[in-house]
Amino acid sequence: MNAPLWFLLGIFLIAGMGILLYWLLVVTEGVFLGRRVVVWLYDLTADRYDGIKQFDAQAERFFVVHPLLARLDGYPSPVVLDVATGTGRFPHFLLEEATFNGRNIGLDASARMLEIAADKLRPYGYRAALVQQTAADLPFPNSAFDTVSCLEALEFFPNDSAALREMTRVLRPGGVLMVTRRRGWEGKTFFGRYRSSQRFEEHLQVVGLETVETLPWQVEYDLVFAQKPLSAVN
Repeated sequence: MNAPLWFLLGIFLIAGMGILLYWLLVVTEGVFLGRRVVVWLYDLTADRYDGIKQFDAQAERFFVVHPLLARLDGYPSPVVLDVATGTGRFPHFLLEEATFNGRNIGLDASARMLEIAADKLRPYGYRAALVQQTAADLPFPNSAFDTVSCLEALEFFPNDSAALREMTRVLRPGGVLMVTRRRGWEGKTFFGRYRSSQRFEEHLQVVGLETVETLPWQVEYDLVFAQKPLSAVN
């Protein structure tokens, strides 16, 4: 084999390795390398996370906070659990909303993310609390929350079904679940984890939820609401 051919093969090999690493570490954020890698990556990027995401306050209120509050009408002081809260993005915008008079508990496995969230949520005092824990074994009793949210995170859990069952368990009968479904071409590269909109809605029904509604949100995500039946018994 001549030198130019060896050179081309080397280029293809390097490019292939680069694409593989990008998929493993950026697109799927380490999920196929194990939970410890996922947490390590979030600890590593925590200081830059909000800058990378560039959350828009108006969009967060209009597309996430207000639709949730409309579903909580009639509950003057709801208690909300935000799973995989990260830097406290959702609790911050929810607690900032003048019409929200409840409390929010944020849960995440990344210590560094929670440190940043603590600084962000400090102005809200007792209305905001943070817990370092994974979603697979939520440290709360049955029916403890009026709402459970989980944004842009399910696909990065070791077992999203187990996490959804735990979220359903701690949700009170009649309570609202708000989660996201990964969509688009990148979502389909989560091999063995991707679900179409119909299959995702069916899956939420399997774990014990009803009144499932999917709303378009971002290019990469749908926003999905569901309710725990009033007749549910944990």
